[in-house]
Amino acid sequence: MEAIQLTEALIRGRHSKRGFLDRPVSTETVKDILSVAKYAPSSSNTQPWRCYVLTGKARDKIAEAAVEAYRAAPTGLAPEYPFFPKELPAPFASRFNAFRGMLGDAQGVPRSDIVGRRRDVERQFRFFDAPVGLIFTMDKRLEWASFLCYGCFLQNIMLAARARGLDTCPQQIWSLQSAVLREGLGIPGEEMIVAGMSLGYADNSIPENNMELHRLELEDFVSFVMS
Repeated sequence: MEAIQLTEALIRGRHSKRGFLDRPVSTETVKDILSVAKYAPSSSNTQPWRCYVLTGKARDKIAEAAVEAYRAAPTGLAPEYPFFPKELPAPFASRFNAFRGMLGDAQGVPRSDIVGRRRDVERQFRFFDAPVGLIFTMDKRLEWASFLCYGCFLQNIMLAARARGLDTCPQQIWSLQSAVLREGLGIPGEEMIVAGMSLGYADNSIPENNMELHRLELEDFVSFVMS
C-alpha cells in the first residue's frame, strides 16, 4: 500500500513548472535520474532516445543563441515535426485555448499582448532559468511509433526528478531551434530534435507554478467493454 501511495503521489505531484530557483543541481543527481529513466519501455527494446545535458556556461550559451535566433525570426522558426494540425479540432481546441488563457492570466499576459507573449517564449528558450537544460533527439529514420516510446522515457525522467524533490517542464518548443542546437551541440543532421526539458528546483512563489489544471473524468475518456 505504501508503494502505491508513493507512486500515486509522484504522478499527481508532477506539474510543469515555468520558473526555477537559482539553486544548483549536481551532475550526479542528473545521472541518477537518467539512469532510472532508461528503464522506460520501448518497442522491441529499440530505445530511441538520445539526451544532451546542458549546465553552466554551455547552457547559457545555447539559451542566448536560441533567444537571438527567435528575436531575429519570431514567426519564422520551423519545428522538426508538426506539433498540431493546421486547424485544431474540437474538443482539443477548447482545451488548448482554456489552458493558454489560464497561463496568460497567471503571467499577467493576455493573448492580445504580442510583446508579452514573445517575452514568455524567450523565457522558455532560457529554460525558465532552471540550472539544467535537457535536449532530446531521435534518429530521423525511425517512425512515429518511436514517439510513444519517447513519451515513456520523458515521463520517467519527470517522475524520477520529482522523487528527488526536483521539478521539470517538458518543452516541445525546442524543436524550433534545430539550427542553434546542431551548431552549438554538434548534433548530426540525421538526428531529429524531439524536445527539451527544464530541470531544477521550482520557484513556487510565482502564479504560473500554482495553476490547477482541469483533468478529464474517467467517463470522459474511458470505455469499459465487458462480456
